[in-house]
Amino acid sequence: MKNVKKLVALVAAAAMMVGLGACSTSRGGGASGEGSKIEKGATIGISMPTKSEERWNKDGNNLKAKLEKAGYKVILSFADDKPAQQNADIENMVNNSAKVVVVASKDGTAVGPAVEKAKEAGAKVIAYDRLIMNTKAVDYYATFQLEQVGVLEANYIIDKLGLKNGAKGPFNIELFAGSADDNNAKYFFKGAWDLLQPYFKSGVLVNPSNHGGGLNADSTVDASWQKIAVESWKTANAQKDMESILDSTYAQGQKLDAVLSPYDGISQGIINAIQQKRPDMKPNTDTWPVITGQDAMEIAVANIAKGLQGETVFKDVNELAEAVYQMVVEIAEGKEVSGLNGSFNNGQIDVKSKLLDPVSITKDNLSDLVKANYVSQEKFDKLTKE
Repeated sequence: MKNVKKLVALVAAAAMMVGLGACSTSRGGGASGEGSKIEKGATIGISMPTKSEERWNKDGNNLKAKLEKAGYKVILSFADDKPAQQNADIENMVNNSAKVVVVASKDGTAVGPAVEKAKEAGAKVIAYDRLIMNTKAVDYYATFQLEQVGVLEANYIIDKLGLKNGAKGPFNIELFAGSADDNNAKYFFKGAWDLLQPYFKSGVLVNPSNHGGGLNADSTVDASWQKIAVESWKTANAQKDMESILDSTYAQGQKLDAVLSPYDGISQGIINAIQQKRPDMKPNTDTWPVITGQDAMEIAVANIAKGLQGETVFKDVNELAEAVYQMVVEIAEGKEVSGLNGSFNNGQIDVKSKLLDPVSITKDNLSDLVKANYVSQEKFDKLTKE
């Protein structure tokens, strides 16, 4: 009888340990999509950082339309560039029993507590284009090959200045990075700096201004990128920075050969500043600098057609919305998420990621944006009309 009692106690203890182990796994933010299914009609939350920028409207509405067509109820919110508002939006989604929460964060760290609440409530969390930092409450991340964005921008500058063909310069270049609260901005800059730095070391490229303390051959990504960051990626902030650069370094007619810009909105600020401070610099002549960008915004399409901007990196948000839509569907069907081809460490865990390929767009292939259904032919014709 004593042996029977001992056996029962051992079985009970083992069952308790299994239960505790299961609880530990579920609270650890595991990335497996396999599990209970999500019924059609369930709520999916989509939190975008702002409505003031063209791309986030496209991202949010594209994904919303796909999910609603598939039979899900969707809560789409825009945080007005305010981390506190985004946290409140996500908490509202949790209160409305969202089963999946898709977050393009305004501030990748500040959003942590809100997604942790979502995770504790049983929701799956997908970081959309911007990684959510310093928390285990992230299941998946969908974005583009981040460093490749900077690689494409840098290669355009290298090509246009003839650096691979032995041009000696020295060429004056100014460099900008994206907002310091966006983890992606560092990767964009790293991709570009890895290619440009050797030309700084050889003296072919120089950065004559003191913007961000100035960059030189010994500058590192970690020590430099936030010093040249444009707060909130805003056009007005970029214009202010560029006007200061022009006043301090190029006011006496000095030649500006190139500007590394990581985003079309920043590029527009740079263009505004040049047109205001240096009207002697004319597009489509050798007096105008090589200017890069990202996101293929409508203003960039017009600027490229006019010769004001040389290049933009096209990240097809239709493809990104489709990738995240497929993630949600597989999660809803209790399947393992497919197509994962990388991971990013967010300071706490390695987040399994789906990484898409960006494309460089110049005047030569500008019409590819129409072929990709990113912009209509009618809109394209209007934007590119001289």
